[in-house]
Formats: sequence, structure tokens, C-alpha cells
Amino acid sequence: MNSVALSPIRNAFTQLDRLGAWSADLPLRLFLAWEFLESGLEKWNGENWFTDIQSAFPFPFDLLPAGLNWQMSMWIELIAPALLLLGLGTRLASAVLMVMTVVAIAAVHWPAHWSSLAELAMGYSISDKGFGNYKLPLIYLVALVPLVLKGSGRLSLDALLFRQKA
Repeated sequence: MNSVALSPIRNAFTQLDRLGAWSADLPLRLFLAWEFLESGLEKWNGENWFTDIQSAFPFPFDLLPAGLNWQMSMWIELIAPALLLLGLGTRLASAVLMVMTVVAIAAVHWPAHWSSLAELAMGYSISDKGFGNYKLPLIYLVALVPLVLKGSGRLSLDALLFRQKA
């Protein structure tokens, strides 16, 4: 193809690049905010079941009282999503959610017993059939990585408050 024929395609990608500079992170922020807020509201309205799994928490969280772990988890899942929605402190909020998700995978979603990689792979699912269910939290971790690495983009309070003057 010649360059004249590619011109509309290049133009379309240029427009997508401009749009992406402003809003590429927004779907991730909205998705993650919804998912974590939903979990936080379940904790807000539910009973503390962390006492049943306290021994499964990784260090140093296994040393903390179950009630404190419950409160920290609940408040992180209520506050960090609000920050993601606003695009305020996005990198910090995302990093905190990543730590909390790793703790949740270790304490709740990782299979209790597995003897082979094939058994471990069976835990890569949404429902727990005795092999764990770490697929969804792993998806959250992967989705949080770009927000930690790149921040919230231009359509955010971070960009508005910390705009670099040229």
C-alpha cells in the first residue's frame, strides 16, 4: 500500500492516540473502583469472618488481630476506590490495593493443598472447587499494574493538581 492509502488509517490512529492520552486509564479505574468498592461494602454490611482464616494471613498480617485486619481491608476497599474514581493519589491507592490483593490471594483464594502444577492451575478459576479461586484477584493485580506504573492520566485530579508548568 502506498502512503496515500495509509493516510486515513494513520489519521485514525493519531486521533486514538490523542483520546488515549486523556482517557486510556479511565476504564481500568472505573472497573477496579467498582470491584473493590463492592467488596468493601460487603465487609461494611457483613460480619467479620477473618477470625476463621487469621492463620492463613501472610506475615506481618498474621500477627495483627483479625478485627484490625478486617477494618483495614474494609477501609482500604472503601477509600482506595474513591481515590481511583477521582484519579487522586492513583499510584498510591493502586499499590495499596495490590498489597491487599496479594494478602487476599494468600489468605482466601490460594488453594490450601496442592501437589502439582496441574492442581495449582485448577485454582485459576472464578469458583472454588477445592483448588482455590485466584483468577479474579490475579486479574485485579494485572489491571492495577498500569495504574501504578503510569498513574491516572490526564483526566484526573492528579493531573489537575500536579500539572507541570512548562
